[in-house]
Amino acid sequence: MENTITIFVEDRNGTVNPLEAPTDMSLSLMELLVASEYDVLATCGGMALCATCCVDVLEGEDSLSEMSDDEYAMLDTLPDLLPNSRLACQLKLNNKMHNLKVRLHGAG
Repeated sequence: MENTITIFVEDRNGTVNPLEAPTDMSLSLMELLVASEYDVLATCGGMALCATCCVDVLEGEDSLSEMSDDEYAMLDTLPDLLPNSRLACQLKLNNKMHNLKVRLHGAG
């Protein structure tokens, strides 16, 4: 379908699962992960205030929007930050993200 993409998610057990995701509902990657019952706390509800939805982008980083100052500031508080870490709440699903592969932060 035109408004559906596939995102591959590696959980903390190392299992990779494809998720079908709609791009016409203005959902964030965090909302998709929570709805798909991944172990993502999303404590602040998507306001970039807690970093509990942090993911590491394994493939497709060039398809993502530029990081905001707020997202960078929150990620900078993590002791185990990686160069490819992003907040899932700040990544709005769009067609460019088809085949994006992420790992839940702290996995691997």
